[in-house]
Amino acid sequence: DVQLQASGGGLVQAGGSLRLSCAASGLSFDDYGMGWFRQAPGKEREVVSCISSTGTSTYYADSVKGRFSISNDASKNTVYLQMNSLKSEDTAVYYCALSNGRDYSPDYCPVGYHHRGKGTLVTVSS
Repeated sequence: DVQLQASGGGLVQAGGSLRLSCAASGLSFDDYGMGWFRQAPGKEREVVSCISSTGTSTYYADSVKGRFSISNDASKNTVYLQMNSLKSEDTAVYYCALSNGRDYSPDYCPVGYHHRGKGTLVTVSS
């Protein structure tokens, strides 16, 4: 079974940085999209960033462009999200998600969140 293990959340002051990691295991496919989405209390789920399994294609929501950077280590099926210049509005539970094989959007974002990890809380204090 596919399992996703996310880590790296925490409390940080506005303007600070955090790095999230998500390791996938149990994969039976090597062509996939992987990414992060977040959900804040009372708000809709928002896709933050996605990356292809090769690491050559990435997607960023407008709200995080220029501040967040996604990368991966394909040999470890691990994706990272470097978050810089954090703002209070970035406060949310962040989830990593993995497409079910090639079930990803043109931006390599997983469709349907068939595989997703437990969330990690990011709190940005102002």
